[in-house]
Amino acid sequence: MLRIRNLRSGYGSLEVIKGISLHVERGEIVALIGANGAGKSSLLASIVGLLPPWGGSIVLDGREIFGIPAWRCVSHGVVLVPEGRQLFPDLSVRDNLVVGGYRNKDRNLDIDQVLERFPRLRERSAQMAGTLSGGEQQMLAIARALVARPRLLLLDEPSMGLAPLIVKDVFAIIRGLRDLGTTVFLVEQNAVMALAAADRGYVLETGEVVMEGRGADLMTNPDVKCAYLGKASKEIWE
Repeated sequence: MLRIRNLRSGYGSLEVIKGISLHVERGEIVALIGANGAGKSSLLASIVGLLPPWGGSIVLDGREIFGIPAWRCVSHGVVLVPEGRQLFPDLSVRDNLVVGGYRNKDRNLDIDQVLERFPRLRERSAQMAGTLSGGEQQMLAIARALVARPRLLLLDEPSMGLAPLIVKDVFAIIRGLRDLGTTVFLVEQNAVMALAAADRGYVLETGEVVMEGRGADLMTNPDVKCAYLGKASKEIWE
């Protein structure tokens, strides 16, 4: 579905994405892990045009989307759930969903379906988004993206700032996106949860892909375990 070749981008004269190549197959959950500052969020921003890429190729379903404006990505079926949720705090839960589906003529039907999938949001549909808990806000950010009917969903650090039990709930939702036919490209610093949920994964270091493989294989790779998983990884995700 998505194929990136030799992608380069950065800020000013600073190159952050240094010739990255990777691919995401239809129906997969693919994880991108790496340390803070590795370029994970910058890669997602480059895909959707928030950070204009410098060079390379971004092909979605055989169509080149390199350099298209960010506002056009949704019409191509690419939707980003940004780091930090970026909700409209003074709008209700339902109104946030309405905004997410602004290009969807059937958004009212899709909103009702999304609220069925997220019963906690349905109970709070009239509540202001800014008053929700952190976990509920992350659910709303994902739900808002789903109303746009994404074919490719980009998730940027969905576990950030959440308690471990809530992180498990969020990743259960991510795994369930397969049932909707949604392909997921997941950027996540919590490597344990990301690789446990992913079909395949990539490891990013200072703007370059240094390792790739099946999620389960990366989980047992000694270098990955040493650098990203830690001693308590088994207890965290079981």
